[in-house]
Amino acid sequence: MKLNTIKTIGRSDFVNMGPIELRQPIPTQQIENIDPFILLHHYGPYRIDEKNNPFDLGPHPHRGFEPITFLIQGEQLHRDSLGHESVVKAGDVQWTTAGRGIIHAEGPTKEFVKKGGTLEGIQLWLNLPAEKKMIPADYQHAKNEDFNVISSDDEKVNIQVIAGELNGFYGRIKTQTAVNAFMINVEESGVYEIKIPKEHQSLIYLLNGNVSINDELSLTQDQNQLIEFNQDGEGFSIRGHAKSKLLFLSGEPFNEKIASWGPYVMNTQTEIMEALRDYQDGKMGFLPT
Repeated sequence: MKLNTIKTIGRSDFVNMGPIELRQPIPTQQIENIDPFILLHHYGPYRIDEKNNPFDLGPHPHRGFEPITFLIQGEQLHRDSLGHESVVKAGDVQWTTAGRGIIHAEGPTKEFVKKGGTLEGIQLWLNLPAEKKMIPADYQHAKNEDFNVISSDDEKVNIQVIAGELNGFYGRIKTQTAVNAFMINVEESGVYEIKIPKEHQSLIYLLNGNVSINDELSLTQDQNQLIEFNQDGEGFSIRGHAKSKLLFLSGEPFNEKIASWGPYVMNTQTEIMEALRDYQDGKMGFLPT
């Protein structure tokens, strides 16, 4: 297999979002976005208890994209203006299609806060093309045990197919656009080659551990954590140097202008103003505090 060459090596430095400190590999000064992926936050691991719970996010709106949570550790409660209420546990994925507008709230469950524990996850913003920005909102919750898993012969590499397709196995998430999302767990000395559709822009992000990509670049938490690939091959190879967890993402780019403000991602400033007005007029629904 011809390997995709590395386009950009990205860091994952800490930023402050109100009372929360988290890693932000996208966007940075170096990487504005990797179309169609426009934001990637890695939050935690945080110790959560009754004296320390900064991650309780009250009702807030979204429009024009898909906010997605990959929960690594802990337990979160999701509520939204469509009437969904679900407890998302470690390994689960919640995939929200904001479309024309949704209001949701999320945070550790009361039971989790009471007993105390560790919270960690990935928050991804996946853009929607102009033709789909005003589709009806939707919400999907997929449980950890329901994902298809592809394993290497020695079982030192295990890949959860969350969305899209890999080696004939399909994800549980129904997607609006051509996109792949895989969670990869690698043991020390595990080796595997993963295919990338030639039409896709792609990235791999290290949550923890130590791996080498294409036997040429090491990813560690202390230095490089993200790689953006060129669209010049058929995939990439991964080799584990310690127990590691990574998120792989790929998707067909839209090559459209992006206008964003706060929780809205549209194509023009006029559409942003319309989103602000529609939220104030209650057209995105309601969610009790």
